[in-house]
Amino acid sequence: MYDRLKAACQKDWDAYTQHDFVKGIARGDLPKECFQHYLKQDYLFLIHFARAYALSIYKADTIEDMRYGMEGVTAILDKELELHVAYSNEWGINPKEMENLEESKATMAYTRYVLERGMAGTIVDLHVALSPCVVGYAEIARWILEQDFTVLEGNPYRSWIDTYGGAEYQDHAGAAIERLSAAAARGSASDFDRYAKTFRDATRLEIGFWQMGLDLSE
Repeated sequence: MYDRLKAACQKDWDAYTQHDFVKGIARGDLPKECFQHYLKQDYLFLIHFARAYALSIYKADTIEDMRYGMEGVTAILDKELELHVAYSNEWGINPKEMENLEESKATMAYTRYVLERGMAGTIVDLHVALSPCVVGYAEIARWILEQDFTVLEGNPYRSWIDTYGGAEYQDHAGAAIERLSAAAARGSASDFDRYAKTFRDATRLEIGFWQMGLDLSE
């Protein structure tokens, strides 16, 4: 399922996973202020993704799906947000500043799209909308580690690369792919065109999120 979704929007997928923002992280020459802007907005992004996983509990057809959604909510609220705050502190970002931030247009567009797909569609539609972020970051980290121009020694973004390229996150992404495939298998093959559109739209919004960081746009 996941590979079919990517293949249906390969040009957009490549533009997302090989974006100039990503290349800047790989080389270590992404301007500091661009990364800081991204980190601030990503904090707000995670809050809405916790809501999306909470919605997946409501949309779930099985206890197993409900537990998966709960794991997502717990992981974000009890772990990822705390790690994000600690990481942002290292970059000179005050946690209070993040709590009072205004969302950028790119953040609003992406997070509200995911929630809308979840509200209007099934749990599969929601997982499809989530997957470019959840699984895409794992693929991006692997892509970075495969490039000849990637610099790891002395790279200020090394910990970001290590986090998403590490075994824990890679396993998390693999589980998300399995969950998506299992949920889709219970649906109809005729739904694929709708899933493909959602996946492409979410991928395009991911491109916009990177570009927001690069342009320092509000």
